[in-house]
Amino acid sequence: MCGISGWCDLGQDLTGRAGAVAPMVAAMACRGPDAEGIVARRHAVLGHRRLSVIDLEGGRQPMSGDSPGDVVITYSGEVYNFRELRAELTAAGAVFRTTSDTEVVLRAYLHWGEHCVERFNGMFAFAIWDERSGQLHLVRDRLGVKPLYFAALGDGILFGSEPKAILAHPGFTPRLDPQGLVDLLGLIKSPGVTPFHGIEEVPPGTVVTHGTHGRTTRRYWSLDRVPHTDDAADTVRTVRDLLTDTVERQLISDVPLCTLLSGGLDSSLLTALAAAARSREPGADPIRSFAVDFHGSQDDFQGSEFRPERDTPYAAEAARHIGTDHSVIELSSDELTADAARLAVLRAHDLPLNFGDVDTSLHLLFRAVRRHSTVALSGESADEVFGGYVWFHDPEVVRAPMFPWLSRMELLTPDLLAPDFRAATRFDEYRADTYRDAVAAVAHLPGDSAHERRMREISHLHLTRWLPVLLDRKDRLSMAAGLEVRVPFCDHRLVEYVHNTPWHLKSPGGEPKGLLKQAAGGLLPASVLRRRKSPYPTTSNKLYEKDLRTRVRQLLADSSSPALDVVDGPGLARLLEQPDGWFDTQLRRNSLETALSLDLWMREHHLTAG
Repeated sequence: MCGISGWCDLGQDLTGRAGAVAPMVAAMACRGPDAEGIVARRHAVLGHRRLSVIDLEGGRQPMSGDSPGDVVITYSGEVYNFRELRAELTAAGAVFRTTSDTEVVLRAYLHWGEHCVERFNGMFAFAIWDERSGQLHLVRDRLGVKPLYFAALGDGILFGSEPKAILAHPGFTPRLDPQGLVDLLGLIKSPGVTPFHGIEEVPPGTVVTHGTHGRTTRRYWSLDRVPHTDDAADTVRTVRDLLTDTVERQLISDVPLCTLLSGGLDSSLLTALAAAARSREPGADPIRSFAVDFHGSQDDFQGSEFRPERDTPYAAEAARHIGTDHSVIELSSDELTADAARLAVLRAHDLPLNFGDVDTSLHLLFRAVRRHSTVALSGESADEVFGGYVWFHDPEVVRAPMFPWLSRMELLTPDLLAPDFRAATRFDEYRADTYRDAVAAVAHLPGDSAHERRMREISHLHLTRWLPVLLDRKDRLSMAAGLEVRVPFCDHRLVEYVHNTPWHLKSPGGEPKGLLKQAAGGLLPASVLRRRKSPYPTTSNKLYEKDLRTRVRQLLADSSSPALDVVDGPGLARLLEQPDGWFDTQLRRNSLETALSLDLWMREHHLTAG
């Protein structure tokens, strides 16, 4: 995995302007600690920071085509079918200099043009400067696993894996986009929108082209509705086969690889499939697996509807059953409350998107895992694909005209927005309008029942508006530690197939993720298969709540806080009147955490809401 950045301007000679891109490349150092490179052409400068995973010596970037200066690529990600594509391109006459997937992507572009992306299976974001046509292509994978941003600079364009790359260019000045901030605080995730004025995100499944005729956007993939013709048994078999193939592809690595094992269905199934594939390799060591826990959690933990059980015992049982080399990373309250940890998470995100100790502990987990492995497999997105969240199965939420996850969680409740900011940005209307637009984008077949249509709408909303939030979070926090996290449940073949599977097959008998449980048959302990959905763990230590309250009181006492133009101070103060112990879960802490994150983010970038 890597970090990319660059600058293209058809009206300027950029040959000697590599120095302006150098700080953009430096800003991506966390994503690529192993190597860096800058290539300057007359109208484009491309930069790269590399995390070496495949072809450690030959995969250096930016990488050029055979004719000097004709085509240059800076690439981040993995194309898992690169071996098949390499064979196809070789048969067509291509000659390869390396064994990297980067060169496969470059030669695929030289052979098929920008439509080559439709042949790729993987997670990727890359930029290709084509000197022949005078065009810069910015390309992002179908589900948006890998990030990519861009911004206009005069008549030119800046781009980078993260906003921080664009912000590092000396010619770009950060400003707040209030509507973009509302989009983020409302957990809406409209494609392309950011809270930085002028910075846009390349939407998933999209190619953005900058050339002599201006800028064009082409969507090359979307979730279509097609008939599902398989019966129940064939559906289960197909899901199992797709997952097996996906995991086997995603085990390809020239560096140490592990799994993130929580003891839940999703991560346990991926770990079992990975272990089975590894066992077929002669002399291979067992798969390593890692879980996270909090110091004292065995005594502090109290079960709830949202989080009924601790992960650690289930992770240990799954590891024993599967036969992994398992480790538990245990975190203390001091680590979770450290100023340095909070700041690291903020700078990793570039955004005031913070789920508090959930994000801090995830980043600390990734840092610990990185000491042993460079690549990790994660069970992210199985709940979105297979309908695992509790609100998928709540009739009131299913009927409600709203983004379903807002029934249980919000970053900042609307009543805690400053009245002037809420009115000026039309927060409530904006969220309602965005919901209607998102539902209108869902495809149906004429014969779909009302219930089938509604469940497919809810599935589509999760895959296009909620999953991107989680993928961004995992990408930033892992790459800030120099760890590449792969997400097999985001394989577009699996997503397409399950999205078109009727709800009664996806959730047989009303069983959450019943289809996935059937596909996991024979691979996992019965206790893991029967286990209720339990989200990523949070600390129950009262020292964390005490620290959180103290930080929010300090914010409220500082009249210069820029966050108080966005957050309602009196409302936040009233929230603090809740008794000790009330902020015992992430859901109740979200508003406090968001206010703190917003304050730090606005100060860091000298932003105001005025």
